[in-house]
Amino acid sequence: MSIVFYEKERLFKLDTPNTSYIMGIVDEEKFLAHVYYGEKLSDHRAGYLLRTQEGPFVPSVNNRDRIAFLDSFPMEYAAHGIGDCRESCISIRTLGGNTALSLNYVSHEIKRGKAPFGEMPASFGRENECSVLEILCEDSVTGLQMILQYGVFEDADVITRSIRVVNQGTEDIYLTKVYSACLDMDNREFESITLHGSWARERHIQSLPVSRMKHTVESLRGETSHQDHPFMALKTPGTTQETGEVYAMHFVYSGNFRVQVQTDPYEQIRMVMGINPEDFCWKLAPGAQFQAPEVVMTYSGEGLGKMTRSFHDFYRKHLIRGEYRDKKRPILINNWEATYFNFDADKLIAIAREASGLGIEMLVMDDGWFGNRFDDNRALGDWVVNEQKLNGGLKYLVDEVNKLGMKFGIWFEPEMISPDSDLYRAHPDWAIAISGREPGLARNQYVLDLTRKEVRDHVYESVAKVLRGANIEYVKWDMNRPLSDIGSATLPADQMGEFYHRYVLGVYEMQERLTKEFPHLLLENCSGGGARFDPGMLFYSPQIWCSDDTDAVERLKIQEGTALIYPLSTMGAHVSDCPNHVLHRTVPFETRGYVALAGTFGYELDVTRIPEEDRRQIPEQTAMYHKYNDLVREGDYYRIASYAENHYFDCWGVVSKDKAEALYTFIQVLNRPNYHSRRIRLKGLDPEKTYRIEGEESTYLGELLMKAGINIPNPEGDFRGRLIHLTEC
Repeated sequence: MSIVFYEKERLFKLDTPNTSYIMGIVDEEKFLAHVYYGEKLSDHRAGYLLRTQEGPFVPSVNNRDRIAFLDSFPMEYAAHGIGDCRESCISIRTLGGNTALSLNYVSHEIKRGKAPFGEMPASFGRENECSVLEILCEDSVTGLQMILQYGVFEDADVITRSIRVVNQGTEDIYLTKVYSACLDMDNREFESITLHGSWARERHIQSLPVSRMKHTVESLRGETSHQDHPFMALKTPGTTQETGEVYAMHFVYSGNFRVQVQTDPYEQIRMVMGINPEDFCWKLAPGAQFQAPEVVMTYSGEGLGKMTRSFHDFYRKHLIRGEYRDKKRPILINNWEATYFNFDADKLIAIAREASGLGIEMLVMDDGWFGNRFDDNRALGDWVVNEQKLNGGLKYLVDEVNKLGMKFGIWFEPEMISPDSDLYRAHPDWAIAISGREPGLARNQYVLDLTRKEVRDHVYESVAKVLRGANIEYVKWDMNRPLSDIGSATLPADQMGEFYHRYVLGVYEMQERLTKEFPHLLLENCSGGGARFDPGMLFYSPQIWCSDDTDAVERLKIQEGTALIYPLSTMGAHVSDCPNHVLHRTVPFETRGYVALAGTFGYELDVTRIPEEDRRQIPEQTAMYHKYNDLVREGDYYRIASYAENHYFDCWGVVSKDKAEALYTFIQVLNRPNYHSRRIRLKGLDPEKTYRIEGEESTYLGELLMKAGINIPNPEGDFRGRLIHLTEC
């Protein structure tokens, strides 16, 4: 059993294949304490680590120093207002204006198997794959119950955390903060790893020392955001890809979040993660409950690489769903950078005709096919085919593309509404706005109020009607602006603080409906590129558009940060035109293909107009994708070198689970004059297996390739790449 309660010592021990997590019930008041998280232990008797025999002792022994106890004790989940002055995990407001809350153990239950939460994304597993621990805690004054939830998986070094809050009292209670996870432990000069950026440069890796100052990463944009990511890892000094200890949290959520870490005067550290409490207030009537989103936690004693592979395996097995979870994705060509708004059916068919002969398998029609949409200033919300552009109608276009042996996909932005649209003229109150205040525009569009059922139903039916009318096999769901001017025409004043979370639940509801009605649909989420690249979206779509910046060199940083925690199979990556439309840089077509191979792989260009030299390479690239995609999609990822750190070259590898095959990608970004070959030490191989490098006759032991390495010849020019494919002899 992966979860055991030792009644005599009052300790819970949660075991994954390589880690242990221990909690304890302390004192007569039954405080729930964090005891240990780290390398797997055979012995559970770690309660002495709590220092309860040291001053200020527990309250039953020394109540005169209760506050000192509460302010230094390693809490499993920290309440607000009773003496612990560190960052709390949960706070409330009663009708009398009180905010204090105590959290004391009542009972627990251990169950086999794990189901998603229902209205929110969450991990899942069968009875033979995982166990769930639910610990019931209660505040006796308010009648508030808090059920701490833990998921422990047999095949992954991951523990999931969440909390369900139930009002068992007789009056309304307002939740003003409810995080999903807390980790209290001794500091070991930890450094944090976080992901930051902006549009076209998402998820760049940053590392900082943890100090007494609160280190906070958060979003208040109503979405995950380009700027920050709901992830944090703590690493011990000197941690590398292979060595050092790492503690990481990742939030399965697509809205406002906060993750925070801080040390205290006793050299202890607290890391918390959950819904951002700013502008959050949830009304709990008697008998009502609130389910917080899930946090995925992992510990690695083998450096960042082990953390990465734990996240990858877990998401592939226990979060991503649907037909395409374990399936090769069709190679698509998207017409956005090829045509922007200037296209018609004939132009799209011409692109499809050329693409089909080159091995491309799907045409995706992007923005501009509906309503009066001739530029990005109008018509969002009017999801009716513009037959002036699509002469013959959508079904005719789809049928013609299908005749070429290609699938067809389409772009939507269902959450948005243009002021110049039939929908806005009919329902101006459907846009998010504060009464009496002019709402702000972004990209000349407003956001629909998806907290309202009638709005969700209308938008969903508009989208579904289009999908029902033709053989559409892929949808790109976009969101091109953050939320602002938060106000709803229907939410009561004392529930306006629920808006952000209700909005996210509305998005989840619509995507759940979409995937159930169209189970064979390949859904790809997008938000101005990568602003909604988060685990919550992976629950509905097996891939997410990584960034609007498709420049192959800039993608090295973006994809390195993304692959730190996400499987390569989830990263939307395309070969695009040059000079690149964002950075205006020209990179060899071959190199663009190598970079896109570390993702879903597709094209973002006008295949009828590119240079003939580039066009001739497409059949080679599509064959390369089919040759290696199973390995890229399913294998273990190893980071070998980082262009973001060394400023010259990038290198990563993917190794099959049985270590019989490996593919390494080397990209030389900046060449050096008068320089010899570069030596690369490979990773992830079996040291005792013998391998052959494709294109060579010689064979090598895995030990030699990993410890001594191979020489990569100095390429001629900048932005040159190479694939190194190994197979077991």
